[in-house]
Amino acid sequence: MRASRDDRNWTLTTQNEASATRSGTHFGDPTVMGLSIGFIILFVAFSLIDADAMTAAISVGFAWTAKNLGAYFQLLLLLNLFIAVGVAVSPAGRARIGDRQRPDMGTFKWVSIILCTLLGGGGVFFAAGEPIYHFVVTPPAFSSEPGTPAAVPNALAQSFMHWGFHAWAVLGTLAAIVLSHHHYDRGLPLQPRTLLAPLLGEARMRGVLGGVVDAVCVIAVVAGTVGPIGFLATQMNFGLHTLFGVTEGYGTQLMILVVLGGLYVSSAITGVDRGIQMLSRFNVMLALGIGAVILLFGSTQFLFDSWFQGFGTYLGSFFEMATMTSQAAPDWWMKWWTVFFFAWFIGYAPLMAIFVARISRGRTIRQLVVAVALLAPVATSLWFTLLGGSGIFYQMSGAIDLGEALNDFQFDVATLAVAQALPGGKLMALAVLVLTTIFVATTGDSMSYAVSVVNAGHDDPQPALRAFWGVAMALMAAVLLYMGAGQIGVLQQFIVITAFPVSLVLLPTLWLGPRAAQAMARRQGIVTS
Repeated sequence: MRASRDDRNWTLTTQNEASATRSGTHFGDPTVMGLSIGFIILFVAFSLIDADAMTAAISVGFAWTAKNLGAYFQLLLLLNLFIAVGVAVSPAGRARIGDRQRPDMGTFKWVSIILCTLLGGGGVFFAAGEPIYHFVVTPPAFSSEPGTPAAVPNALAQSFMHWGFHAWAVLGTLAAIVLSHHHYDRGLPLQPRTLLAPLLGEARMRGVLGGVVDAVCVIAVVAGTVGPIGFLATQMNFGLHTLFGVTEGYGTQLMILVVLGGLYVSSAITGVDRGIQMLSRFNVMLALGIGAVILLFGSTQFLFDSWFQGFGTYLGSFFEMATMTSQAAPDWWMKWWTVFFFAWFIGYAPLMAIFVARISRGRTIRQLVVAVALLAPVATSLWFTLLGGSGIFYQMSGAIDLGEALNDFQFDVATLAVAQALPGGKLMALAVLVLTTIFVATTGDSMSYAVSVVNAGHDDPQPALRAFWGVAMALMAAVLLYMGAGQIGVLQQFIVITAFPVSLVLLPTLWLGPRAAQAMARRQGIVTS
């Protein structure tokens, strides 16, 4: 297919802008930089001026979005999953991203980066506490008695739903396919605006409108990333205090942020092929080691039976849980669980898709969909069973009692309590804290890189730009923590509000994804029509 004159003009402009950025003549798209940095400054400023008013305003927006748009978010994720799987099993699924016969990186490195980046600190933060919470507070889709053996598979199934197939699929399937086609085959930039270019026109998306689209997606990711960074500081401080008597307080939290920021900024500066993939590989190896200890020396039979039955319950009750709305469940439950998580994933999706497209060159579309939407959720369910399932076992045996803490959403307490009860005691708890730290770091480095790609307009942003965004997010977390951990929570609520405009960027991928896959397959001679 011959590109139009407008297509060729934007491709030429993009290449010229990329060359200019690499040579250092500008530091990024001024619209994206202005709006994104403006958001950070305004959020912090209003929080300092009147934190209560800021909290109240965001809480109102959060509640309205969750109540009125929750079903829309759920439907978007469901459609994304089924359409992506349909594309994968079609002949177009054999098309290779970037039209390369060999992948840029080995399978283990590739899968490690996907798991660490897309699961991130959030998955590790909730892996211990969420299954126990659903064990002591029965989810609306089930009727089992809380705290009984019958509640175990239901608790795990609900956790698998929140971190399962369609949650993963929205982070890196259809949007990644659209970006891959338009970037590698047509030379368009790896930016969220490219997702809308086929619909609104490439010339229009070159201008301020495209910058606004990119900025909205960057703001959503900043809100979603600063949260785990800030919460890690409080969780790590609590863990070090409990295990070793380290002083609790802002000073210790600030030191943790400095170490964490230095870790993920250094990783982001060295790039995907060095720091990011090395950190991800180490994290996966550490997770495998921790998992092996839990499985070999923990409640092995209970964990195996729980995962098997829990996963079966997940599959059997998939549609009931996936389509559960506030008509069948309490508003508070939907707002703080299903809708919150799904909106969080939507907010992350465009930049995650950029990152997935960047690391998947040479992979087939089928491999991409299988890895992201199928294998990664299964791996996540295993991890949630190892930590959360062990926590349920200890809760049932009386070794721990987390009912009151989890009812207050104190998930940092849950993670440490479960870790200390695991085989190895204090040593295992320290290993889990290190693992959580590195998981947050892999989210920080990948998102610093992805935000820099969006600003620069090409996939080799200046190291200074990567460092700037990494430091900016750490500084924002530090300022909000100084005001109290509650402001971090308010910022995380904000991502639910930003999920709506971001969802409008993702919505066209439901039909543009199959079209992009078909175009890639035609270009590579896999299909003829």
